[in-house]
Amino acid sequence: MTEINSIGVPAGARAQKRVGRLFGDLKVRPKLMVLHNVFFAILALGVYFALYSYLPDQAKTNLFVVLGAIYLLAVLVLETTIMPLYVYRPLRLMLNADQATQHGDRGHELIDENMIPGDEIGQIMRSRNATILDLRKREEELEEALRKLEAQDRLVSLGLMSASVAHELNTPLAVLQGSIEKLTETTRDPAALERLARMLRVTQRIRKISESLVDFARVRKHYLEPVPLRHLIDDAWNLVAIDEKAARVNFANRVGESDLVTGNADRLIQVFVNLFRNALYAIRPTGSIAVNARRLNRNAQSWISITVEDDGPGIPSDVLPEIFEAFVSSRLDAKGTGLGLTIAEGIVHQHAGTIAASNRSQGGASIEVTLPSAEARRIGNHAKV
Repeated sequence: MTEINSIGVPAGARAQKRVGRLFGDLKVRPKLMVLHNVFFAILALGVYFALYSYLPDQAKTNLFVVLGAIYLLAVLVLETTIMPLYVYRPLRLMLNADQATQHGDRGHELIDENMIPGDEIGQIMRSRNATILDLRKREEELEEALRKLEAQDRLVSLGLMSASVAHELNTPLAVLQGSIEKLTETTRDPAALERLARMLRVTQRIRKISESLVDFARVRKHYLEPVPLRHLIDDAWNLVAIDEKAARVNFANRVGESDLVTGNADRLIQVFVNLFRNALYAIRPTGSIAVNARRLNRNAQSWISITVEDDGPGIPSDVLPEIFEAFVSSRLDAKGTGLGLTIAEGIVHQHAGTIAASNRSQGGASIEVTLPSAEARRIGNHAKV
């Protein structure tokens, strides 16, 4: 009678299940070695006993030796050549690639296409490569989305603070402008009138900057139109040239007369005032600042790249990656509010442009601003930003 355990399962079935589990838990190589040996042993014994009764004693011995030799040779060739080449090596490649993925080694997480066979194992390897590539693409998209979200959060915080600063500035600016206008009415001295006119222009410019700060807190539409770039650069430098240091600086505006960008002139002047002020702080008293422009074609659109270069000490390598972050104390505009480059970046992005910083090979810093060319729009076809 078959022995039955307490839950009604025969003891033989339990033993068979245990053996099956032990065999299933073996690694692929020893598992296949067991199967190969069992298969060739059964085959050899089957041939031997099938011919045993028809052969003389000496032939039986010879047959046993020959079948044994064939058995050993077959197992040897299978385990040293065929299986390692077509089974064990592909499996090892996948295991190594998986370990590289787990350890973040992106240089070795993909299997070389030249090492992938054309069988079902190769299909699994190609499917794995495609899955890893898709995963990395999704990770990059997520990182980009997070960067954009962080940038938006930063601009919102700056907007709230900027609105407060603008509110505090407006009252004294109004008083200052009124006082300058009254002084203009009470004097006839040409030199004094010239100074007062200059002071009035600067005061009006500060009021425009104050208004632009409010834009970080609330949405205000600005019309974009063709802006003569060379004239805009000159206006920005004239505002910076109030600094006494600027009188000894060699400033070169190499922008062409025909270069037009699509933008809001008041806001773009603010960008270049910040860039020129930073360059002025960085260079020696008799240093140089140069502005160059060149045309680009990207995605079937026309752009103008404006590069502001100086011959100062350059941007420290530890500052360069975060140069457009707010309130970085060691940044170029640290002598100002710590917001100049952050605001400049925000304005450029609102114009659908880009801004990037680098160091020149011959020394000094380089800030590149890329803006849509006015050629991309028809004159009079105004847009809002």
